[in-house]
Amino acid sequence: MGLLSGDTLGPLAVALLIFLLLLDLMHRRSRWAPRYPPGPTPLPVLGNLLQVDFEDPRPSFNQLRRRFGNVFSLQQVWTPVVVLNGLAAVREALVYHSQDTADRPPPAVYEHLGYGPRAEGVILARYGDAWREQRRFSLTTLRNFGLGKKSLEQWVTEEASCLCAAFADQAGRPFSPMDLLNKAVSNVIASLTFRCRFEYNDPRIIKLLDLTEDGLKEEFNLVRKVVEAVPVLLRIPGLAAKVVPAQKAFMALIDELIAEQKMTRDPTQPPRHLTDAFLDEVKEAKGNPESSFNDENLRLVVADLFSAGMVTTSTTLAWALLLMILHPDVQRRVQQEIDEVIGQVRRPEMGDQALMPFTVAVVHEVQRFADIVPLGLPHMTSRDIEVQGFHIPKGTTLITNLSSVLKDETVWEKPFRFHPEHFLDAQGRFVKQEAFIPFSAASRRFASDGGRVLSSCADSDAVIFLPWSPGQGQGSPSSTSSPQSGLD
Repeated sequence: MGLLSGDTLGPLAVALLIFLLLLDLMHRRSRWAPRYPPGPTPLPVLGNLLQVDFEDPRPSFNQLRRRFGNVFSLQQVWTPVVVLNGLAAVREALVYHSQDTADRPPPAVYEHLGYGPRAEGVILARYGDAWREQRRFSLTTLRNFGLGKKSLEQWVTEEASCLCAAFADQAGRPFSPMDLLNKAVSNVIASLTFRCRFEYNDPRIIKLLDLTEDGLKEEFNLVRKVVEAVPVLLRIPGLAAKVVPAQKAFMALIDELIAEQKMTRDPTQPPRHLTDAFLDEVKEAKGNPESSFNDENLRLVVADLFSAGMVTTSTTLAWALLLMILHPDVQRRVQQEIDEVIGQVRRPEMGDQALMPFTVAVVHEVQRFADIVPLGLPHMTSRDIEVQGFHIPKGTTLITNLSSVLKDETVWEKPFRFHPEHFLDAQGRFVKQEAFIPFSAASRRFASDGGRVLSSCADSDAVIFLPWSPGQGQGSPSSTSSPQSGLD
């Protein structure tokens, strides 16, 4: 007890405070490097956590950009962060230094969801052989099972028929289509991963979507940001379970769905879907400790496709519905082009896009204007680099402000208005714009955007749903991206 007496408690507290300040100074040493990006002065230990609203950092980032320029720095507790704004800075970092900025920050929290050295999925996987192996497998397998082929078109159009029937069941009453859109897109992903379809009232798909939404909310929790910056806190018993309860439940549901596929798998038959194909690779890789094909990684790859692909695609469709309601003149032109190329009887096909430049321009403008992934996913430098004349040390977390590119006033004619002509030339032909990076760019583009893995699905869905007229439904994009930010 003598060790905790009043005589010793004071000096002990002073010593602990000095130790923490020295530790804090040590973690800030990167800020003292020559030509390190400027930024707001961080508070001791907390860094800039109290100066930036990490639940929606865009307003804070816009203010800091006006003050410090297109490349500025932050301190998230002891994690150095550099925020990149504008096309030139983002392109220089992600394209010109693509190999040096393709890594991800260590996913300390996700270790409690099953992430490990040989099980990192695709989206959050560290840049290296395992990521390349899974990226190659996912793209090849998705193509084999229909991505860009007739079979996928059939799945999408059949699901669209079910969705339209569900819309019709509302009998003209006002409703939000978000829940139905999520279910429809999830079924397209389920057709690729499990070759199955859920009825819209199936408890499993309802639970899957509820957990996905709750899991997204967990990503922006302040406690989550603190433990990500100070991973040692996760050793506190029970804390990790309280930080990611919805994501743990989501992974448990994915495990159940995979277990069902294992029970019905006939190894003498060709693989039925992505899960079967992965299980075949697991069998081939048995005995190879370096392979990323294992049961632990299968659940993460499937979870990546569901969570990222569903959210990005369904949110894009919700924005498309809303923007067609708000811009009936654009809706009429899209409907006219669809009537001329596709007609009123047959279903749309991917090949129709080449004959529909205005509709394709509208799809791209929806993604630009909606800006559904405003900050992308974080990158991390694997070596020292220079961006816009600033020195960014190895191990720095990079945040790419994609909003600043999609709404760049020096690039787009009407950056804050819905204007499909951004993607059309004087002759009305579709033109892809360099500043169109709604998800990411260069090496990590596949993993930064689960929705673009299913880009063919997104484009086909858009062709199907854009003709809906006002009064048949009232679109309301999810909280992933608030419409007020663009409509103002």
